[in-house]
Amino acid sequence: MIERIHLRVVHAVEQHGSLTAAAGVLCVTQSALSHTIRKLEGHLGTAVWLREGRSLRLTQTGRYLLDIANRVLPLLDHAEDKLKQMAQGEQGTLRIGMECHPCYQWLLKIVSPFLAGWPGVDVDVRQKFQFGGVDALQDHEIDLLVTPDPVYHSGLCFVPVFDYEQVLVVPIGHQLADCRFARPHDLRDEVLLTYPVARDRLDIYTEFLNPEAVVPKQHKTSETTDIMLQMVAAGRGVAALPRWLAEEYCHKLPLSVVRLGEDGIAKQIHLGTRQTDEDTAYLNAFIELAQDYRAPVQKAPAQRAPV
Repeated sequence: MIERIHLRVVHAVEQHGSLTAAAGVLCVTQSALSHTIRKLEGHLGTAVWLREGRSLRLTQTGRYLLDIANRVLPLLDHAEDKLKQMAQGEQGTLRIGMECHPCYQWLLKIVSPFLAGWPGVDVDVRQKFQFGGVDALQDHEIDLLVTPDPVYHSGLCFVPVFDYEQVLVVPIGHQLADCRFARPHDLRDEVLLTYPVARDRLDIYTEFLNPEAVVPKQHKTSETTDIMLQMVAAGRGVAALPRWLAEEYCHKLPLSVVRLGEDGIAKQIHLGTRQTDEDTAYLNAFIELAQDYRAPVQKAPAQRAPV
């Protein structure tokens, strides 16, 4: 089998003109270098060099190996440097998995300063997994999982980075708009708009409607927050979103935010990682940025009844 050292030997001998000089560059003895050459020639079944007086001349086999060495060695050296940088957290791609549709808006606010601080690290975001986010993390498909519902497994670590409240979003002028909070039965006659997520993963169902055995009049889904809230503003339904996100849209659209239940629904965004990656510098830097981020307090505009 041709090994990297064989290519280095061929390259060094050709570049420096003798076994003695090549041995010095490669930091081995001349006898060790000669042994490596004999072993390679024995494996190939043909000579690599022909000795002409005190000099060596490459055979056809030797010239072919030299051509390979000239192309392959720089690639290997480059790959080795990159891998060292990655091990030191200086280079690579941070693959982020999302299990939280509205968290994408939050993620954008973290990614921007991260990219500025780590110019050698790219970010790749994935929102669809074959077997779920936790499995993707365990199988090394992603490096970081963003989720409001951590599932603890051996070898994984979940860190809470952001507290938020899940709220109901209704159009201005809606019968619930001026209420201090909404009760489950208030949604019996409503069209509920959510992201396309299984109901057992939606807090509006698991923590609000299901305990009271309430089913909304209709349930529709939307892939995008913009379209969902345009629908709400147009009186086509109500939606459940994080308060910080809902209040951002209250500045753009005629919307009101209502607490879900008297005590509200408190949630957290968690970042999941593998314990084996705990020393990866750029991964830790991203988590620190996420922990330091605080959503700006939005002052809702004065509400006006529709004309």
